[in-house]
Amino acid sequence: MITPPSPTVRDAARDRLSALAIPAGALGRLGEVAVWWSSVRGETTPAPPSHVRAVVFAGDHGVASHGVSAYPAAITGAMVRAFVSGVAGVSVLARQHDVTLRVLDLGVDGDFPDLDPALGEFKVRRGTEPIHLTDAMTADETRQAIDAGRRIAEQEIAAGAELLIGGDMGIGNTTPAVALIAGALGLAAEDVVGRGTGIDDAGLALKTDVVATALKRAGDRVADPVELLAALGSPDLAAQASFISTAAQAGVPVLLDGVISVAAAIVAERLTPGVAPWLAAGHRSTEQAQWRALDALGLEPLLDLDMRLGEGSGAVTAVPIVRSAALLLSQMALLDELM
Repeated sequence: MITPPSPTVRDAARDRLSALAIPAGALGRLGEVAVWWSSVRGETTPAPPSHVRAVVFAGDHGVASHGVSAYPAAITGAMVRAFVSGVAGVSVLARQHDVTLRVLDLGVDGDFPDLDPALGEFKVRRGTEPIHLTDAMTADETRQAIDAGRRIAEQEIAAGAELLIGGDMGIGNTTPAVALIAGALGLAAEDVVGRGTGIDDAGLALKTDVVATALKRAGDRVADPVELLAALGSPDLAAQASFISTAAQAGVPVLLDGVISVAAAIVAERLTPGVAPWLAAGHRSTEQAQWRALDALGLEPLLDLDMRLGEGSGAVTAVPIVRSAALLLSQMALLDELM
């Protein structure tokens, strides 16, 4: 059972917003974000989030060798090293916006013996099976990944996180992500499949067929969130879903990124109903599956920059929006103070 954000505080924040010395509605979405931040923090005028922590969940996907990505699977491991070295896109953004960034190997098809062993502390397996041919992982592996996500969230919360972000890295990962969204929402493959890393028309047709075949193979099992993850997901997606669920249960808000984290959020809502009010959408990606999933969660993206990098980059880019909204609500004068 997830306790929702405080409706009393939300109403008080709305009252304060309407009393600011500005025309009604002048802050637009910033006002909405301010009210959301107040409700999840349980204070009418909370401080902006200073302790923001992002976790990149990395893993490889069996479908990557079946033509669904414009890039080879070897890129996953190379990008994990880029995160560790601080030269990945989200690493740059995290430094700029004072966000603590952590990368974890949940299912990369390779090992990193020269790097800190903590990188693979929660590793479940090396890659997944191709989801159009067989289940991505076993039931035991799925439960292991869910438990890993819970423990990762608990660690981040214990470290003082006021706002969490889930990032991703894994060549081919948009295929299981959109399959999870389709399975959870009862959508057809053509309603969710996008170009991911930039595949051409032939690749798009192949990817659509892969997802359609995977959904048909999974059948009615998609009604159960754990079986859905086993059939169509991956350790990194399952862990991120549990990470989001655990955060919501603990009353810690999560800022979502692109289609991968939104797919995890859709599954999290099914694992533990009541997650959605604790979430905000950092940005609108170019993937149609993300748009449909955000609609199902009742979330409106803060930014629309045509981004499709993943890694948590869109969410980290949106962190200053949340901070600005909180400051405006708490520091602007009320109209009656000026009269």
